[in-house]
Amino acid sequence: MTAQAVGSNVDGVGDDAVREATGRGRDEWFDLLDAAGATGWKHRDIASWLAGEHRVDPWWSQNVTVAYEQARGIRRPGQRQDGTYEAGVTRTVALEKTEALRALAAVVTDELGVEPLALNLTAANPTARFPLDGGEFVLASSSDRPGGRASIGLVWGGMPDDARLVDVKARMREWLASVG
Repeated sequence: MTAQAVGSNVDGVGDDAVREATGRGRDEWFDLLDAAGATGWKHRDIASWLAGEHRVDPWWSQNVTVAYEQARGIRRPGQRQDGTYEAGVTRTVALEKTEALRALAAVVTDELGVEPLALNLTAANPTARFPLDGGEFVLASSSDRPGGRASIGLVWGGMPDDARLVDVKARMREWLASVG
């Protein structure tokens, strides 16, 4: 599958937002990172350099780091630091967060034929984790949204390559659509 299966970091956060939050646009950060030799660094070293040397907020240092790694061909969209791949989808529903997670967990259980290994309904953002063969997993989550609504999400992680990303995202979108 192509890198288009999962959008790049740049697709999700505009350069104006990066500039507003960090004081520089992506190209400026990329030039600084290139000059520092960051193409040979590990992910954590890039993020630490941004946060430590340039006082970039930790969330934004991660964002710039992933964008840099993708722009320089160090990491593909959907690829994690450990080399595995993951895909995620979200949707807002007209349910309270705990009710939303219970409904989502029931859908995932039915679709996968697997009970959750862990179901945490008391956390600030409830989650359910479903173990799959080969070290893959599905993580279901929910969080509060204004007006008594909840954002529900699914992440399918631990995939060895990006061959199934498009199919996995489509499948998870169907599951989300059946909740609420």
